[in-house]
Amino acid sequence: MKEQFTLLITNNQGLILKVCNMYCNSREDKEDLFQDIVLQLWRAFASFNGDAKVSTWMYRVALNTAITRLRKETKREKFAGFDDDAVFEIAATDNKEENEQVMQMYEAIKKLSEVERAITMLYMDDYSYREIGEVMGLSESNVGFNLNKIRTKIKTIVNQG
Repeated sequence: MKEQFTLLITNNQGLILKVCNMYCNSREDKEDLFQDIVLQLWRAFASFNGDAKVSTWMYRVALNTAITRLRKETKREKFAGFDDDAVFEIAATDNKEENEQVMQMYEAIKKLSEVERAITMLYMDDYSYREIGEVMGLSESNVGFNLNKIRTKIKTIVNQG
């Protein structure tokens, strides 16, 4: 079982890092959250029965761990948003206007709530409404409603900036 878990973490560490980058500012906080997520995954590993995809289960555990930790740390605001090393890096391109638009979008995403950021991240990773609902504990229609609300919110934030 230990070997299976180690392989699972090795093969999916990008997913965990993405969540850490989404919710942490400093390198130390990212490392701490990574360890917390791995610990929670280990605790839940024996009860994982394969009803959902492994990545869906991992996202659920990782996001719940990050959001719980964020709520506990609100006084110090250690996990307030993205930093410059966030997982959403802009690809090298000669188009400066395109880079600026992408940066504006990610700055707008920083201003969303932790749950809205999670939904946005899953949507940007091409998860279906059903899969997002499984991870977040929402119905498909609620995911659609939230995504429409998030799109409007991002447009408003970008237009104000």
